[in-house]
Amino acid sequence: MSFILLLIRPIGFLCLLIFTTSFSSVSSKINKIKISQYDTIMKDTVLIDTIVVDSSLTRYTPYKENVHASYYHDKFNGRKTASGEKFDNNLYTASHKTLKFGTKIKVTNTANNEFVIVTINDRGPFIKNREIDLSKKAFMEITKNKLTGFLIVNLEVLED
Repeated sequence: MSFILLLIRPIGFLCLLIFTTSFSSVSSKINKIKISQYDTIMKDTVLIDTIVVDSSLTRYTPYKENVHASYYHDKFNGRKTASGEKFDNNLYTASHKTLKFGTKIKVTNTANNEFVIVTINDRGPFIKNREIDLSKKAFMEITKNKLTGFLIVNLEVLED
């Protein structure tokens, strides 16, 4: 009986070793991770906020070009949006008159080609000739002049 146990232990260890090796080889083949801008990943116990876009998974469809964009005033912080979410000017969100809630939009400033990806979570803007209202964080990230309240932008809808 002790002879059988001596055989089983090395075989069990060998099986565990093979399983671990094959699992790590599979995970090493995954070289691209699609992460939204709100996700946080753990790497060597350091939190890193990042956006990784794999071009084979992500495609943008042009929606509108050379349209006016503005940003929410701070007084709207904490108020309920049309989608039912609480508005936060520090997130990458936007309002649009017709696009459905949860739609991801790439907003590109035509003056400097800076862009952000925002999620539609509210209705508006209710000002003539204005296409989209961005959160203050998203707006300030793509603007060149921090003193202006509107931009000319291109909009593209994200498709998976």
